Order: sequence, then C-alpha cells, then structure tokens
Amino acid sequence: MNKKALVLLSGGLDSILSVALMKELGVEVEAVNFAIRFCGCFGKGASVAAKKAADMLKVPLTVFDITEEYLEMYKNPKYGFGANVNPCIDCKIIMLKKAKEYMSKAGASFIVTGEVLGERPMSQRGDMLRLIEKQSGLKGLLLRPLSAKLLEPTIPELEGIVDREKLLDIKGRGRRPQMELAKKLGIKEYPNAGGGCLLTDPGYAKRVKDLVKYNALDLDNLMLATVGRNYRISPETKLAVGRNEKENSILESYLKDEDISFNVKDVPGPYAILRGRADDAAIELAASIVAYHTKLKDKDSVVVEYWKGRATDAVKTIPAKPATLETAESLRI
Repeated sequence: MNKKALVLLSGGLDSILSVALMKELGVEVEAVNFAIRFCGCFGKGASVAAKKAADMLKVPLTVFDITEEYLEMYKNPKYGFGANVNPCIDCKIIMLKKAKEYMSKAGASFIVTGEVLGERPMSQRGDMLRLIEKQSGLKGLLLRPLSAKLLEPTIPELEGIVDREKLLDIKGRGRRPQMELAKKLGIKEYPNAGGGCLLTDPGYAKRVKDLVKYNALDLDNLMLATVGRNYRISPETKLAVGRNEKENSILESYLKDEDISFNVKDVPGPYAILRGRADDAAIELAASIVAYHTKLKDKDSVVVEYWKGRATDAVKTIPAKPATLETAESLRI
C-alpha cells in the first residue's frame, strides 16, 4: 500500500478538512468530484466550489459527470429515499464505486471522505457507514478521518500509512469542532453551513413526485423542475415560468424542439416553457399564467407571444386574461 489517497471533495467544509488533514499527515492527495446535473449539491455550481477548494488546497481535481448512471439508480434506489426524494445511501455507494474504479488509474491505494458520524440521519449512522463501505467494495480502504477514532481502524491505519492517533473523533451535527480544526489548519475560506442537496428540499421533492405521478421522470424534466415556478397544466403538460432574467436564460437553455415558448409582447416579464401536450386549451391556460406574472396582471387582456421550439420567425399571439391568484396557486407544483 502506498501513501496516496483519493479524497471525495464537494467543496464543503468537511471535505476540505479531510484533504487538508491528509496533507498534514504526509499523504499524497488527489481529489475527485461527482457532477449530477439535477442535484444542487452535485451540479455545475458544486463542481465550481470543488475546483475553488482544490485550488486553495493545491491538489489536483478530477470531475466525473455521473448523471446518466445516477438517474438509472434514482428510478429505483435499493436503499430507498430519505425524508424527501434523496437516495443518500445509494448516492454515496455509486460515487464510491466510481472512485474505486478510478483509484488504480490514479495510483492511489485508499479513499477518503469527509463523512462525520451522526451528522446526517440517513447515511451517516454507524450501521450505514459500514453498509456503504461494504456495498462499494471498499472494505478497509475507506477512511473517514474526521470520525476515524469512533470507527473501526482501516488498512492504511493498521499498516501505518496514516497515524490513527492524529485522526479525529468528531460526531453529531454541530459545526464547532470543524471550525476549530479549520482554524488550526490555517483554512480561512470555506462555505457556510446550509444549502446542500436539492433532493432534500421539500419544494423540489414535490416537483419530482409530480413527475413520477405523471410518468415523466427523465433528465430533461428533472432539469426543468430546478428552475422558476412550475405548474401542472394537465396530466400530460407542465409549465415552467422564469422569475428573473437569470432564470429566463436558464430556462431557454433547456428548451426542446417540441416545447412551446412564451413571453408577453412589448412588456418586460417572464420567459416560460410549456412542455407536453400543447393543445389550444393548454396554450390558453399557460398564456394566462404567464400574463399573471407581469405588471399587467390586473388588465382584462394581455397580448402573449408564443412559438414552437426555437422557431422565433413563426411567433403567434394570443389575447390572454391573466389568471387569478387562486387559479395560479391551484396549479402550482
């Protein structure tokens, strides 16, 4: 066994500390990060955070996009979901399996994570940590340095690659021990607590459950569900409405050829996408909701433009009576 480790680096404090601690103990480190495009914790923004952390820590970083294989797992996670739609145990296993595949190519002999015993109720209980280690095929090769003294010694500890006496016994959901360690290691920049996985957010969970209910769970629809206000127009149709210029731009990037785009003629306001069965009734209802989200919502009629896909040379208009608050809220996902 050599003295090189792969460290899973999310860009959060725990993973930053794990990298810094390994370096402090003389272990050569390479960081890995996993991008899952429909999860806030593992999407593009999270990979940017990991890159920033890797640069600060002066370690190489490899990012893997595992969206497609994650989505297959997500449709039927072996160990189920947490409080919302978060398959935390299966999520960790799939990432660790990917890290294991890369380990020999990287020339590393063990894997390190920033997991803390008891920090998360589903995946970081003692029994679940052992299960994850076993199911990922990393028995004895998965070191969690922040809680190592509370767990069984790993092979790198037993072989003296890592000094167990210099590892830690942090547990629970408090952040103070990590902050004190950061100060000791000279780490001044790290993200605040909070945020985390989008799949644990009740609002996003409601949208995912809606996709499941209407047999529409795929990557394109999961991405659309991450942006703006979402409405269920009919069992076959949903509408996503941007809340600001940034969301309008993101929504436009998710546009598919069969989608219908909407905006209000000659008035600053939202861009919206109607996806699914776009019959006259669906277009009329969608236009009324788009009109509701403008400063003209108290008018009797608002001219709304719409077009299919990116065919902006074939724009049509419809006079829409803005939806009422009650109607909009009754359809909102």
